[in-house]
Amino acid sequence: MSSDEDNLLNISGIQHFVFCRRQWALIHIEQQWEENVLTISGEIMHKNAHDTQFSEKRKNLIISRGMPVISASLGLTGVCDVVEFHKDEDGAILRGYEGTYKVIPVEYKCGKPKNDDSDILQVAAQAMCLEEMFCTQIDEVHIYYGKTRHRIKIPFDGEIRERVEQISKEMHQLYSRRHTPKVKPKRCCSSCSLKEVCLPKLNKITSVKNYINRTVEEI
Repeated sequence: MSSDEDNLLNISGIQHFVFCRRQWALIHIEQQWEENVLTISGEIMHKNAHDTQFSEKRKNLIISRGMPVISASLGLTGVCDVVEFHKDEDGAILRGYEGTYKVIPVEYKCGKPKNDDSDILQVAAQAMCLEEMFCTQIDEVHIYYGKTRHRIKIPFDGEIRERVEQISKEMHQLYSRRHTPKVKPKRCCSSCSLKEVCLPKLNKITSVKNYINRTVEEI
């Protein structure tokens, strides 16, 4: 998929899309947003991690914060919390630095590891952007969780790449149609910041047609 700037979608939307396609559409198509404790905590952590376009060098390590990334093939763009560049013989060339460096994106999350793979897919999409930008191969991604204060390393394999490509394709299909999917109520709806906008309970209301048909059958 090759996209111009007007058709680029935000990488952060991948997490919303995996959690709930309707939530993603409400945020990224209808431009609706509501705050709750979870979203505010996440925003604070990301602001601290970004420290926009700040970088530092520690011996054989370069740390970049708030790095903008883009992938023309995926049609995605966004900002990485942290990108680490480790000096490595098989790494990428960095302008202004001697030698080559292994590229590792690090995503910061305020909570703990989720039951789904939304966090992994989000940072994987960042990695795919970085691969295009630096003409390199990335074999691992990292996620730091604030609640557990633990950083985990995830192998960046072909299955994850395929998932990112498929999700990106589905997001673009919905976005091009400006289509908001119907709600699918589930347990996690109660923790969604958009539950008052989405109104998932309304999905359970029987249509007038079904109500009339059921009433006629009972007579």
